[in-house]
Amino acid sequence: MHIRNPMEWIAGQISSTNVIGSATPQEYWPVSSGGAMPVVRKITVEDVRDAIRRGLDDFAAARTDVIFLCMIYPLIGVLISMAEAHGRLLPLLFPTAAGFALVGPLAAVGLYEMSRQRELTGKISWLDTFKVIRSPSIGAITGLGLLLIGLYFAWLAVAQVIYDFTMGPMPPASARLFIEGMFTTSAGWTMMIAGLAAGTMFGAGVVAISVVSFPLMLDRPVGFSTAIATSVQVLLRNPGPLTVWSLIVAASLFVGALPFFIGLIVVLPVLGHATWHLYRKVVVPPAGMNAINSGRDQETQTSGA
Repeated sequence: MHIRNPMEWIAGQISSTNVIGSATPQEYWPVSSGGAMPVVRKITVEDVRDAIRRGLDDFAAARTDVIFLCMIYPLIGVLISMAEAHGRLLPLLFPTAAGFALVGPLAAVGLYEMSRQRELTGKISWLDTFKVIRSPSIGAITGLGLLLIGLYFAWLAVAQVIYDFTMGPMPPASARLFIEGMFTTSAGWTMMIAGLAAGTMFGAGVVAISVVSFPLMLDRPVGFSTAIATSVQVLLRNPGPLTVWSLIVAASLFVGALPFFIGLIVVLPVLGHATWHLYRKVVVPPAGMNAINSGRDQETQTSGA
């Protein structure tokens, strides 16, 4: 008899229960409004705060599991930083870190699924992240993910062009000289201002097409175009609260990336779970979802009594 190690056991669980796109719509979406265009509602900054509080609650409910799952993101960030800390790629170090905001919605898909499963079942586990693979919408989710990855590499290309035009095409001689040049020369300040402006444009575009797209495709049977159209509508109807949300995300990712990306172990899961709850506030849920939540509240009150 072969006794499997933890990684073999995890791989076995995933392979035995998750076949790509294998779930039927009726199985994956027990509560659904069909393919109708989702209804978007107005929210306030207080709704944003409440979504973050609920994200923290989901994180606390599965703190050890989520931290274990999200260890991979800081690891990837550190490896990228090590690779870029020498020679020609040094000017892309900060754009690489800032680019986490562009691919963050894709990286957090599993966290959305964890929050969705907790909403449906009252339980939360890191294994829920792999249920995304079985979603009938996995093709559309993958397509949007590839679009975000494409935007990420486009951002890095733009950052490189900005460096070439401001600081010159030659790579910096050292990290110290590069940092000095950034803050003590007019070319360095021009590079930073132009980079900030370009990064803001990329960030605004990603928010517009993805702020609720991934949660929406996990939650109900809608296609790629409907998800993006709904996300754009959310932004147009709630510019103030969504601006606050975007600033919170950007600041959190920046702070989380500072100590060798270690802070992302906490920041990423909290923001991921909070995004799910923000989606719930800004997009009207299917009618049956209210019945599920009411029933669970009654069960909680009964068990508490």
